[in-house]
Amino acid sequence: MPVSDNASSEGGKDAIGVAQLFLAFLAIGATSFGSTIPYLRASLVERRGWLADKEFVELLSISQALPGLNATNMAILVGQKFAGAPGAIAAILGVCLPGALLMLAVGIVYRSHGDHAWASAALKGVSAASVGLTLSTVLGLSRRSLAGRFDWIFIVLTVIAVNRLHLPVLAALLGVGLPAVFWHRPDADARREARR
Repeated sequence: MPVSDNASSEGGKDAIGVAQLFLAFLAIGATSFGSTIPYLRASLVERRGWLADKEFVELLSISQALPGLNATNMAILVGQKFAGAPGAIAAILGVCLPGALLMLAVGIVYRSHGDHAWASAALKGVSAASVGLTLSTVLGLSRRSLAGRFDWIFIVLTVIAVNRLHLPVLAALLGVGLPAVFWHRPDADARREARR
């Protein structure tokens, strides 16, 4: 069931339509460079207020655990949340269209001028900026999403699994994610809160 009903009942938000989703994700697709996560959060959480930080992190976790690009997975999840299947289709078309057109143009130019030194320098500069954007979003979300010291342990274990042990991301998510889910099960969280 689309959650636009929930959105209108919670906090008096108007229902979010298919056209709004398309335009929002078109803007994200047209203005996001490198990692799209900072742009998604800025647009959906800060600017439009469609999602709370907690909801954004939950949807982002799902999109990262599934095959495919984070931006397209998020577009489908957010579109489905607010307007069902038509919303998912509108959101994914919106987020993909600008990049597809731009990449077609860049591909044509790169094919004939990709061996120039300025092209290599431009790609290195964009890579550095992309890492900085992702890091700033991670730091902002971690302040709001990490509940205790065990969350940091799960993060460190995931980084070690992927970065040092070179495990596939899916294996790391299952290996660390399942114990993290067990740790945060509702009855365990309630018992820990009662002890405080």
